[in-house]
Amino acid sequence: MTVLIIGGITNTGFKLAQLLHDAHIPVLIASRFGVAPDPLQAIYFDWFDTSTFWVPFENNFCIDKIYLIGPPSGNAITIVKPFLDIGIAKGVKKWVIQSGAHTDRGGPFMGGVHSYLHDRGTNYTALRPTWFADNFSRQFLQGIKINNEIVSAAGDGAVAFVRTNDIAEAAFQALTTDLEEFRNTAPFILGPELFTYDDVAAMLTEVLGRKITHKRVSPTEMRAAYLSVGMPQIFADALTGLEALTSTGLECEVFYKNGGPGYKYIGRHKLKEYFEENKELWAAI
Repeated sequence: MTVLIIGGITNTGFKLAQLLHDAHIPVLIASRFGVAPDPLQAIYFDWFDTSTFWVPFENNFCIDKIYLIGPPSGNAITIVKPFLDIGIAKGVKKWVIQSGAHTDRGGPFMGGVHSYLHDRGTNYTALRPTWFADNFSRQFLQGIKINNEIVSAAGDGAVAFVRTNDIAEAAFQALTTDLEEFRNTAPFILGPELFTYDDVAAMLTEVLGRKITHKRVSPTEMRAAYLSVGMPQIFADALTGLEALTSTGLECEVFYKNGGPGYKYIGRHKLKEYFEENKELWAAI
């Protein structure tokens, strides 16, 4: 039997594929590129081409578990539902989806997919990672390299920044075990430590050997900044709203709350290690 990873060339998907391969579990990567590094197998798959939805279930791949990263949509279920129906009809035994922190069942983005899997009575896990450590090498990259600053509307709010390694490890456990915390649950996926953006700026200052600051802006200014770089309005609104909630202490509340089995998964990979391993990315221009 085989695990299908839809979005297998993403950081999380590829790291999950490596974990499965190292555990001698057959894995198939599905993406719009249709290729994967040896010795992994890959097929062409496109969320916006429904004819590709059948491909994983052909050619004797024997798919019984799926890790699913959805399309970039504010209401992913409208695109993903036909594929879910095919997978359910084909006897998929376990679904693990990558949703987002504070995206509830039935909510926007992947919330509808979560709700549909629940309502159909499937065995599922909806992983809800908080802010990615990788954001510092993507959305914050140029600001750090050029202006020596991190811009946010999070104020003094602290975040348990999570690395993609930890998301992949949580997905691996959800796919390969029957632990209670991954059985029809939606755990927050968190890093092991809480940091404000001021803390992060100080950490980068130490690692990079030059002064990095946290520039505090209002939610309105943050939203405008997201829109100015071409981010779709629905995502700009969502990210700005989450930053504003972070400033109120929401992420701290999640980190410290004892919500019982399946409420949260705390990873082991530290943010400072990520900065030290990748510090050449933020070399000054």
